[in-house]
Amino acid sequence: MFNKNIKLVLTILIVAVGVWQFIEGNIGNGIMYILLSTIFLFLYFKNELILLSFLRLRKEDFKGAKKWLDRIKNPNSSLTTKQQGYFYYLNGLMISQTNINEAEKYFKKAVNLGLSMDADMAMTKLNLAGIAMSKNRKREAQLLLTEAKKLDKHNMLDDQIKMMKQQMKKASQPRQQFGRSGRGGRRF
Repeated sequence: MFNKNIKLVLTILIVAVGVWQFIEGNIGNGIMYILLSTIFLFLYFKNELILLSFLRLRKEDFKGAKKWLDRIKNPNSSLTTKQQGYFYYLNGLMISQTNINEAEKYFKKAVNLGLSMDADMAMTKLNLAGIAMSKNRKREAQLLLTEAKKLDKHNMLDDQIKMMKQQMKKASQPRQQFGRSGRGGRRF
């Protein structure tokens, strides 16, 4: 809701008021102001609109999540670098249901900007591998799958990675052609 710089200024002002309250002898008020300043400091590093859209995605409410993300008008100036990565990551997740070309652009931006958690980066690379595989870029898909496997330290995406590798094997196997020879046999 607030720009990242406004959040930082509010944090500094509230800490200053807290220190002033300590000097005046109002210890309880000073502690309360210091605790209040941690809220704005937390929201500096974790954007509230991105957090709200994550909550909507957990409930599988894609329209609600998109509504919260659309409130961020200029992500380049109002978000930190990691928050921009999550902005593009969430947009990629939502768009991947309908338009894989646009989703690929969003996921690549998220990878370039970086994400805080390795599991999120692994999910991004897994999605990019799926897109690359659907576009018959098998080598790129294989590289992205190995990167996703390395980033998935808790094996949360293990089943999806195995399933995608099996699909890649099936796609790379030569297909046997069945034709009509004189006796209905196989033609190789």
